[in-house]
Amino acid sequence: MAFSRPRARFGRGPVAVVAIAAVAALGLAGCAPGGSSPTATNSVEVSTELTTDPVVLTIADETGFPLTDDLAAEFTKQYPNVTFNITRDTFANLTANAPKLLASDTPPDLIRLPTIGDTVKDGLLANLDPWFDAYGWDKWSEAQLAPLRMGDDGVRGHGSLYQLGLGYSITGIYMNTKLADQLGIKNTPTTLAELEEDFAIAKAGGVLPMMEGDKDGVVNFVVQAAINQYADPKELMDWILNVEGATYDTPGNVKGAELIKKWADAGYFPSDINSIDYATFVSRFQGGEGLFTFNGNWAAADTQAKMGDDVAFFLVPPVEEGGNHVAMGAANSFSVAAGSKHLNEIVFFLNWIHTNDKARQIVTDVTGAAPGGDPSQTQPKVAPGSLIENALAMSAQIAAENGQVDFMANATAGIYAGAIIPESQLLVTGQISGQDFVTAVQKFYADELAG
Repeated sequence: MAFSRPRARFGRGPVAVVAIAAVAALGLAGCAPGGSSPTATNSVEVSTELTTDPVVLTIADETGFPLTDDLAAEFTKQYPNVTFNITRDTFANLTANAPKLLASDTPPDLIRLPTIGDTVKDGLLANLDPWFDAYGWDKWSEAQLAPLRMGDDGVRGHGSLYQLGLGYSITGIYMNTKLADQLGIKNTPTTLAELEEDFAIAKAGGVLPMMEGDKDGVVNFVVQAAINQYADPKELMDWILNVEGATYDTPGNVKGAELIKKWADAGYFPSDINSIDYATFVSRFQGGEGLFTFNGNWAAADTQAKMGDDVAFFLVPPVEEGGNHVAMGAANSFSVAAGSKHLNEIVFFLNWIHTNDKARQIVTDVTGAAPGGDPSQTQPKVAPGSLIENALAMSAQIAAENGQVDFMANATAGIYAGAIIPESQLLVTGQISGQDFVTAVQKFYADELAG
C-alpha cells in the first residue's frame, strides 16, 4: 500500500558530520553504604606522565559491549607495560552491585557507572578536578561534561567532575527498509503522526510494527521517546537532575505515556515483550523481525554489519512538521574508584581515549558514538552513507537544536529497577494508564529522595 507524503527518503546518501556539542549521562546506580567525603584523590600526587613500571588496570563493564576490550588492546599495544583485567556483568547486576564493588578493599580502577547516586556522598568516586586542570580539559565542551558533575547539594549538572564518557551517544529509530518497501512505505516519517501511520500499515500487513523488549526495562527507549515529544525538556531535565521542586507528574509526561498505552492497545508491541531482553530484541530486529526498533547509535555498526543496506537510522520525529527534535542523549559514563591504587594511570587511559586519534576512531567504529574531547580535534573517519555517519550527524543536529535530554533512568539510584521497569511492563501490555505510570514513577522518586 503506497502513499506519498513530503518526507525524507530513507536512502543513505552523504550526510554532513559535525562534532556533537551537548550530551548527557545514561543509566542508574544502586545506593552506596554510608561513609565520609571523598579524600582518596588528595592522597596522590597528580601526574600526567605514565609510569614505565608494569601495571594491571581493572575495569568493570557491561556484558555485550566490546569497546573497553578494543581500547585496552590498543592501549597495551602503545604502552606494553600496561595490561588490563576486564570483568563484565549484566547492566542490572553491575549497577546494583557497583557500590559494593567500589567500597571493597580491591575496587576496580574504572567502572561503568550510569548514575552517580550516593557514591559521591559516600566517598566512593575519585574527584577528577585535579586532572581536569592538569590535562587542560577546559578545552572540552562544558555542555558535554556538565551532566557528569555533581555539586555538594547532591544535584548533578554542576560541581566537581566524577565521570567521563567512553563515547557520547544519541538514541533514535532503526527502520527495516526491506520490509518498508514490501509494505509500500517509501520514506522515513517526519512527524509522530506519520510514524503511527507506518505502525498501522505494518500491523495491517502482518508485520510487527516495533521489535522491542522490556524484560530488563529497555522499552524505556520507546517510553521516553514518546514523552520527550510532549514534555518540557527543561522540566524533565530538572527532575532527572533532582532539582528541588521538580516533578514527573506533568501534562506532557502523561500525554506521552498515554501514547504508549495507545500503542500497546493497538498491538504494536511484541506479545511477549516482557520476556525479551536487550540482546534478544536487537538480534530479532537484525534478523528481520519488526519494521522499527528504538535504540541508540551504539548499535549502528553491528546493525549495519547484520542488515547491510536494508536499514535506516533517524531521529524520533516531532509532533509538528518541521519542529525541533528531542532525543535521549548520554555519555557511556565511567567513574574512577576513589580507592584505586592506580589513579594517575587510569586517568591517563581516560584522557588517551579522548585525545588519541586511534582511540577516538575505535570509539566511533565500535559504538557509532562521538568520541568527545576537544571539539576542534580531527573527528574520526566514517564510511560515506553509513549508519555511523548518519548517527554522528543526528548527534550534531540534536546539539544544534538543543534537544538533548538525559535518560529518565538516571533520576535516582533505584528508580530504574524499582519503578521504571515494573511500571513500564504494565504500561506496554496495556494494564495501566499513562497517568498511572507517571503517578507511580513520581511516587517512587519522591519516596527515594525523602529517604
